[in-house]
Amino acid sequence: MKRIRFWIVICLSFFLVLISHPLVERLSPIYAQTPFIQNIPLLPFNMQGQTELQPFDDLIKDHQKLTGLFTLYRHQETGKTFAEIQPEQLNRNFLAVMTLESGLGERGLYRGVPLRDLMFTLRRLNNNLQFVVPNTNFRAQLGDPQERSLSQSFSDSILISLPIRSIHPKNKSFLVDLDPLILSDVLPNLSKTLAAQLGAPFTADPSKSYISNAEAFPQNIELESVFSFMGAAMPRSEFSPPDLSTLSDSSAFTLKVRYSLSQLPTQNGYRPRLADERVGYFVTAYQDFSKNSGKTPFVRYINRWHLEKQNPNDLLSPPKQPITFWIENTVPLEYRSAVREGALMWNRAFEKIGFKDAIAVKQMPDRADWNPADVRYNTIRWFNSIDGFFAMGPSRTNPLTGQILDADIIIDSNLIRAIKQNYGSVAQQNNWQNLSFLSRLTGNPNLCSYGMDARRIRYDKQAIALLRKQPITNNFNNNLFMSSANDLCYGMESVEQFKLGAMSLSLFENVLPSSDRMKDYVNQFVREVTAHEVGHTLGLRHNFHGSAMLSPAELNNTEITRKRGLVSSVMDYNGVNIAPQGTKQGDFFTSKVGAYDEWAIAYGYTPINAIIPAGELKELEKIAKLAPQPELAYAPDEDAFAGLDPMIQTHDLSNDSVTYAQWQFDNSRVMWNRIEKRYPGKGESFNDTKIAFNQVFGHYASNLFTLVSYVGGQSFNRYRSGDAIGRLPFEPIPVAKQREAIATIQKNLFAADALKFSPDLLNKLAPSRWYHWGASPDFSSLDYPIHDRILSLQTFVLSDLLSSERLQRMRDTELKTTAGQALTLPELFDTLLQGIWTEVLQPPNDLTQVSSLRRSLQRQHMNLLVNLALRNRLSLDKIDNFLDFVVGIQTSNPPEDARTLAWHQLRQLRDRLTSVLRDRGDKLDTYTKAHLEEASDRIAKAIDAKLQAQ
Repeated sequence: MKRIRFWIVICLSFFLVLISHPLVERLSPIYAQTPFIQNIPLLPFNMQGQTELQPFDDLIKDHQKLTGLFTLYRHQETGKTFAEIQPEQLNRNFLAVMTLESGLGERGLYRGVPLRDLMFTLRRLNNNLQFVVPNTNFRAQLGDPQERSLSQSFSDSILISLPIRSIHPKNKSFLVDLDPLILSDVLPNLSKTLAAQLGAPFTADPSKSYISNAEAFPQNIELESVFSFMGAAMPRSEFSPPDLSTLSDSSAFTLKVRYSLSQLPTQNGYRPRLADERVGYFVTAYQDFSKNSGKTPFVRYINRWHLEKQNPNDLLSPPKQPITFWIENTVPLEYRSAVREGALMWNRAFEKIGFKDAIAVKQMPDRADWNPADVRYNTIRWFNSIDGFFAMGPSRTNPLTGQILDADIIIDSNLIRAIKQNYGSVAQQNNWQNLSFLSRLTGNPNLCSYGMDARRIRYDKQAIALLRKQPITNNFNNNLFMSSANDLCYGMESVEQFKLGAMSLSLFENVLPSSDRMKDYVNQFVREVTAHEVGHTLGLRHNFHGSAMLSPAELNNTEITRKRGLVSSVMDYNGVNIAPQGTKQGDFFTSKVGAYDEWAIAYGYTPINAIIPAGELKELEKIAKLAPQPELAYAPDEDAFAGLDPMIQTHDLSNDSVTYAQWQFDNSRVMWNRIEKRYPGKGESFNDTKIAFNQVFGHYASNLFTLVSYVGGQSFNRYRSGDAIGRLPFEPIPVAKQREAIATIQKNLFAADALKFSPDLLNKLAPSRWYHWGASPDFSSLDYPIHDRILSLQTFVLSDLLSSERLQRMRDTELKTTAGQALTLPELFDTLLQGIWTEVLQPPNDLTQVSSLRRSLQRQHMNLLVNLALRNRLSLDKIDNFLDFVVGIQTSNPPEDARTLAWHQLRQLRDRLTSVLRDRGDKLDTYTKAHLEEASDRIAKAIDAKLQAQ
């Protein structure tokens, strides 16, 4: 035993001598990889192979000291920045917010856009402080033994290790170099963003990047870094530098990133509030492994501000701390009042639950000594771009509780400037093609998610390759398609609505752009946009049922709209209200938050006496049970994307889209007539006529798409059992309304006289010929391709009506309703056949020709029927134009009944074509005779191919 003790002492002595030898410093990377070395106490040298700790005072010499949450030491000449971390600040939760403070003005890289926000903690490992993002998705209640296993079961994320450069000899604080954190791409992840947005790799050049500013405050520190990006070196065959119109040289640029690091609030009296799917809030969700009861392991908190009454016993009391928004000093003077009014619209909702002036709005001074991205300030910011056309209202929350801590709204100037300038490259061509139909085709609803799991575009590589190879003559704007992933809140379609309303003022009321009437119109739009985005920052999601509150007859009754609002929710993408011919124009946009908005605020912010979140459920249930009231209907992004309920759509208006759409079709025809007479103005470009024509065409198309959802549509609600006696989640749209929608589509799109324009108007539609950066003339076609425009719209609508998804839904509906209460597949097929092939099925005695527009429509309908009947699989190798691609996508995998009906109709058509050609062939013009003969031949071959396949 003595020998054993002797050798233990000898070995231990030898080890202590060894580890103090300088050689060990060179070997430390190897030793540091072993668990034993990692767990021994801190040694005088750096176990990660870095330099030894240096004297604290030597490192901070000639550095400016900035005292705050973390004390910063910044060298005025080099910009080198150290942070002093106190021992008690380790293992505590902080919030990091990254904002793009300077941008490129295009392709999603805009000033003020939020990049990322995350909760982090600092953990010490040897001579390093690890920047750790804790995993908050899985939790267990305090005292539950499972707490010990969670950290081993689900990993945290260690983003970077910061070397400890020195330890203060007295207070034992740690001095770390911030450059590896702030000047790397670990937090903002810009390289990935740039590759996605610009289509080419860019890397930051460390030699040209630097920390440009540093500020320290008691609860936060603010840092700004300037990144200099260069195009990555790649083989010439692989790298194609993007063509950026806003840069003088697209291969290099700088971006500024703002970092706000702040303390997460703890024990501040905030109580999380449990969510309810009947009311639309963004949520903070986690799995509780201690939760053994209930049907789901998830706990869901709504995201909301910490709002408390100053005087809890008063029926109406100001809050202890109002939700204050600062209007950034970049917002143009003429819009500041409208921005203020839009934000303050929400105070009406808060007053109904006992808060007076819950929201306050202040103006940022022109020479403010603070930055709008500072987490201490909630701001409404302005930015400029050449392709943004959006506004957004993101907020930052505590991922543990859902408490909203900060919010910054950004508004692109193009939203307003669009009516003053000719954004022809965006408004013309086929923007209308990218609205409802393409969003469903690509799987992208073009709706902002604000922290939810956003549905990304399901790009089929072959499909995208097909789209990209299309020549300009196919009239498909690839840039619009590819940019749809960036279509944020109040995006391009909202701009189109805004411009259309301004045009209606000009054409119907002769309102001048500089008039007070037009200024009031613009302010109405700015006010609603602001209210919508402020609603997001209060925690509210979209509600695309909001526009369906009033009947069409009530929309222009200001006694109603100025009391109740135009809509039940400003959280919808509300269409512009344009009165029908012969009716006095009312409000274009709503001036009040609606009934749903007030109800949602009541759920989220009504003060409730309780100790724990579950203690609030009884009172919250009383509020949520009001959901069946019609004006409280709620439908967020995912419900709108489903395309099931015609009341759940974007940019529609009223509870009867069929009536409202017909008003807009009539309005459009009047607009086209007046455009022909008034455009262009003396000395103006004929391109103005083309832009105005397309503007109205887009409005016309948008209203057609709203009608398609009626066909086979169903009302959908989020009630719980017992909320509404006798009501079920799904209720088919009345058959009479579905038939009315189809008849309206037939009359305004498929009929021979639906879209007729005078030769003079069509010959005025000249393109712009400017050729420089930001403007490129069409090289392939100068004249207006009217046939292609109309056929494209007809194809989109027709293929949507006969899409596999709709046909399957209609077949299912027949089982869910009593006899005669559902629109059947045979009725839909027959109605379309009769309307599209009228000249063949019911030929007039004097039939001599079928118009060119009708011939094109009939061919496309025949293509759809053939695709359905022959079980055609989408083969991109056989498709040479975009419309065939559309038809192929929409008709893939239909129900068998649809195939047999298509087969039946083809046989009918064959027989009727044979009869017409036999009886009237010699009276038909050459176009018509050739068309009918070719159709007969194709149908015969299709029928023969099907028989052979059988």
